[in-house]
Amino acid sequence: MIIYKTFSFDSAHYLPHVPAGHKCGGMHGHTYTLKVFLAGTPEIESGWILDYTDLKNGIRPIIDLLDHKLLNEISGLENPTAEQLSIWLWKKIKPIFPGLCKIELNETPGTGVIYEG
Repeated sequence: MIIYKTFSFDSAHYLPHVPAGHKCGGMHGHTYTLKVFLAGTPEIESGWILDYTDLKNGIRPIIDLLDHKLLNEISGLENPTAEQLSIWLWKKIKPIFPGLCKIELNETPGTGVIYEG
C-alpha cells in the first residue's frame, strides 16, 4: 500500500546552463508542489502505515530549507532543474522515511517530474 502527502513551497531560481536568451536563464520563481509517497503495510493496531502528522513533521524542515529561497545558493542545487531538485529532495527524505518510494515535484500545475530513486 502507498500513502502520500502534498506540500508546497515558493522558490526562485535560474538555470545557468541553458542557451543564451532562454527564458529560464533569468531569475524567476515557482510555487512548487511536492507529493511524497511512502510504501508499507498498515500496522495492525493503528491501521496506519504512518501518521500523516509524523510525515508532515519530518518533511517540514526540508521544505523550510527551500521555501522563499534562491535555490541556486543551496549546496547541491547550483543547477536547480526540477530533475536535480527531485534528486536533492530524495536524498534528504529517504534517510528519514525509508519507505519512500516516489516523489512527484511540480513547477507548475502542468509541468513536473516523478522520481523513484
